[in-house]
Amino acid sequence: MTDRRWDADRYDSDHSFVWERGLELVEMLAPKQNETILDLGCGAGRLAARIAELGASVVGVDSSKDMVRRASQNYPHIPFQVGDARSLPYREDFDAVFSNAALHWIQPPELVVESVWKSLKRRGRFVAEFGGACNILAILAAVNLALDAVESMGETVYRPNLYFPTIGEYASLLESRGFRVASAAHFERPISLNGGENGLRLWLQMFGLDYLDPLPPEQREYLIARVEEATRPALYHDGQWTADYWRIRVHAVKPA
Repeated sequence: MTDRRWDADRYDSDHSFVWERGLELVEMLAPKQNETILDLGCGAGRLAARIAELGASVVGVDSSKDMVRRASQNYPHIPFQVGDARSLPYREDFDAVFSNAALHWIQPPELVVESVWKSLKRRGRFVAEFGGACNILAILAAVNLALDAVESMGETVYRPNLYFPTIGEYASLLESRGFRVASAAHFERPISLNGGENGLRLWLQMFGLDYLDPLPPEQREYLIARVEEATRPALYHDGQWTADYWRIRVHAVKPA
């Protein structure tokens, strides 16, 4: 949910694991009939639709116009809006704020937490999952080494800028704003990537646009090949790429 570019159609199809794994988080949210819930970083709207099926009134917000377009096409009965998680316009409008696989894209996190706080009613809950410490550690190490090589060739490079906190850091951030942290977990979640031999390539082309797009095509291809070569021993087995994901999952409550 930054101003980065997303291909919503490819995201929704080639990387369906993002929303499929988020169904567990919807269970943790436990939406109730007639609750008002904000899906923050709603993507193509799959999880917002599931929350609505359970009887809640949902608003989806994402910074990507393409994601909001796709979500609105998929689920015209749900209001989806382009917005910035750091400066939401809501004031005690929601019983819950829900966010899946979005918050690691957005900095500074203090502004997001403040925005969520203002959006929640008293006794409202914040249920979120996103990348935590050690997330995609092997992939990022390979990307940065490949970027070093590209930079040595005279190209200007851009580095991944992601927010992967420890559970202690994030729980402390929530508590410092006044939230009561009901539960917090940091866990390993290896993800099998779609696409067989091309799985990591497709993943990089979706989630690595910040540093791939500025490069000339030949350097882009060079970087992808270098990352594949470096990570293959650890992440590629029996025709399948696996991303080394670590997640943070929190349930926090705004006191009365």
